[in-house]
Amino acid sequence: MGYLYALLASLLFGLNGSTTKVIVEAGLSPAQLTFVRVTVIMALAGAVLLVTNRRAFRIDRSQLAVMALLGVAGVALIQWFYAVAISLLPVGIALMLEYSGVLLIALVARFVFKERVKPRIWWAIGGVLVGMAIVAQIWASPLSTLGVVAGVAAAICLAIYFLVGERQVATSSPLAVAFWSMLFASAFWLLFSGWWQIDPALLTETVHLHGNLATVAAPLWTLLLWNGVLGSFAPYLLSYMALARLTATAAGIVSASEVIFAFAFAFLWLGETLDGVQAFGALLVLAGIVVAQTARANRPVDLDLAGPGVTGAIQLP
Repeated sequence: MGYLYALLASLLFGLNGSTTKVIVEAGLSPAQLTFVRVTVIMALAGAVLLVTNRRAFRIDRSQLAVMALLGVAGVALIQWFYAVAISLLPVGIALMLEYSGVLLIALVARFVFKERVKPRIWWAIGGVLVGMAIVAQIWASPLSTLGVVAGVAAAICLAIYFLVGERQVATSSPLAVAFWSMLFASAFWLLFSGWWQIDPALLTETVHLHGNLATVAAPLWTLLLWNGVLGSFAPYLLSYMALARLTATAAGIVSASEVIFAFAFAFLWLGETLDGVQAFGALLVLAGIVVAQTARANRPVDLDLAGPGVTGAIQLP
C-alpha cells in the first residue's frame, strides 16, 4: 500500500505541474498560489482531524519546532521555488531539477545521521549531474538561470521534506503531520505572499488551458480548486501515508516517477517536448536518482500508523 500511495501521489503531483503553470501565467504570483495551496490543505486536514482525531491538535514544543521546519522549508519554500522554476522553465525540466534533491537524502544519511551508504552513490551523483547538464544544454545556455537556481533550491527543500517527514510520521498520523506542516507553511506565506494584492475579479476570469487544450477554457477559481484539493491536499496526504509505511529511501524511488508523469502531461497538455539528446539526459537523471536511493542502506523503522496514543506499532524492513 505504501508504494501505491507514493505512485498515486506522484501521478497527481505530475498532473498538477501543468495546472500550476497555467495558473501562474494567468496572473497569480508563485507565492500567492503557494499560499492558496497550503491553506487549502491545512483547512481540509484540520476539518477531518476535528471529526476523527482531536488529540492530533495537542503536540509538545519540541515536535512543534520540527513541524515548523517541515512546514516552512519542506513545504512552503519548496512549493514556491518549484512555482518559480515552472514559470521560467518547461515543466519536466523544473521537476527534474527538484527531484535531483533525492541525492541529498543519501548524502545526509551518510554524513549527518552516520548511516551506511553504498559506494555507488558517487556514480549516481555523477550520472545525475551529467544528465542535468545534458537536459539543460549548458553548452547552449537556452534555459533561464533564475529558473535553474530555483529548481536547485527546490531540490534542497525536497531533501528536507523527505528526511524530516519520514521521522514525523513515525510518531504522528500522516493527516496530523499534513495539518501541522501546512499550518506553518500557511502562516509563513500569510506574511510574505502578498495575497491581499489578488484582484477578486481575476478569480472569475476565464482562462484558456494553453497548448493542446487551448480551445478549452475555465474560470480561474476552478483551476485553483483543483490545484488545492486534488493537486495538493490529496497527493500530500498520500505522500505522508507512503512515508508512514516506507522509508524515505523507498518513497523517494517511487516519487521520482513524478518526473515521468510531469513530462508526459506537459507533452499531452502543453505540447512541451525534449529532443533526443535531452531525453537521454532525462533518463540518465532518473537512473541516477534510483541508484542513489538504493545506495542508502535499509534500516528498521518503528511506526505507529494509528498516531500518538494508539498501540499497534509495526516494524518495516
